[in-house]
Amino acid sequence: MQQKMMTQMTAWLKTLPEAERIEAINAFRRALHQVSPFNNQPIDCVLWVKQENIAPNDYNPNNVAPPERRLLQKSLEADGFTQPLVVHEQQDHQYEIIDGFHRHELAKSKSKLKKQFKGYLPVTVIQKENEDVSSRMASTIRHNRARGRHQINAMSEIVRELTQLGWADAKISEELGMDADEVLRLRQINGLQELFADRQFSQAWTVK
Repeated sequence: MQQKMMTQMTAWLKTLPEAERIEAINAFRRALHQVSPFNNQPIDCVLWVKQENIAPNDYNPNNVAPPERRLLQKSLEADGFTQPLVVHEQQDHQYEIIDGFHRHELAKSKSKLKKQFKGYLPVTVIQKENEDVSSRMASTIRHNRARGRHQINAMSEIVRELTQLGWADAKISEELGMDADEVLRLRQINGLQELFADRQFSQAWTVK
């Protein structure tokens, strides 16, 4: 019975034009995700989304050097996408990037890659509890720090914004995977001396 249903579904999907087939497959994946034992894991549901429906965020502190960028492009050309973009789903099926800015940029700007991926990109949607901008910023930082890639000055700006949004030092430390001294140093870089004038650092830290 199960095999028969799968055969019928596959046959029906093959009759659809490509764009409609992609949308149908996405719908099936969303439905399967709802009943999956792993539906609390974003990677359990990977969708193919049109490139024009995906936009970068304006706070990503990650930077890729030219040699790494060329290697990333070669990797996408040779191996394809081996991991999806991480996104936040907004209204009207629009998505904001949490992680994967450079893969998105290359796939959208390089004609060979755009043709290879048919104008689509694979995405996995971050959980709904991360809807507010401060939580999305924290998620982006966690992804970057896990790979050891982030820019100090951009990180200090994000710490400043999170502070202005009402996040306490302890929450910033916990959510961004930093110790207390690191949070204070990032504040110092951004000139927020009034916020830690009564604090003592365990060691000096400067940015040249």
